[in-house]
Amino acid sequence: MIAIDTNVLLRYLLQDDDQQSSQATALLNAGQKVLITDVVLAETLWTLKGKKYQLSKEKIIDVVHALFAEPAITFEDNQAVWCALKDYTHAEPIRSGGKIKQVDFPDALIVNKAKRFGHVNRIEIEAVYTFDQAALSLDGTEEPK
Repeated sequence: MIAIDTNVLLRYLLQDDDQQSSQATALLNAGQKVLITDVVLAETLWTLKGKKYQLSKEKIIDVVHALFAEPAITFEDNQAVWCALKDYTHAEPIRSGGKIKQVDFPDALIVNKAKRFGHVNRIEIEAVYTFDQAALSLDGTEEPK
C-alpha cells in the first residue's frame, strides 16, 4: 500500500497539469492500494470548494462517491468518511448572521471521526463542541457554554 498527498490527489482529480496529472494517474492505476488519509481528503475537498475551483455541494458529493468507487483507493476510516458523506449530503442550510451557511464536509468528518473514536474505543463522546453555527446542525455537536 502507498499513501498520497493532497497535491497528488488534486492532480488526479483535476487533470490540470499534463505532467503531474499523468504521473498521479499512473500512480493510482499502478495496481497498488492507495491510502487517502482523513487530512488529505479534508484538504482536497476544502481546496475544491474554495475560491479557485468553487465546486458546489453536489459536485463535492460526486467527488467523494467517485473516490469510493475507485478500486485502488482506501480511506483511513471508511466508516467515518461514509457517515460524514451522509451527514454532509442531508444537512440543511441554516441562516446565521443574515447569511445562509452550509455544513462543510470537513466539519462532518470531524464529528464522525470523534463518534467513531468513541465507538471503537468504547468511550462515550458526549459531544463535539464547536462555535460553527452550520456544524451545530449535525447530531452530536454542542456550542460551548
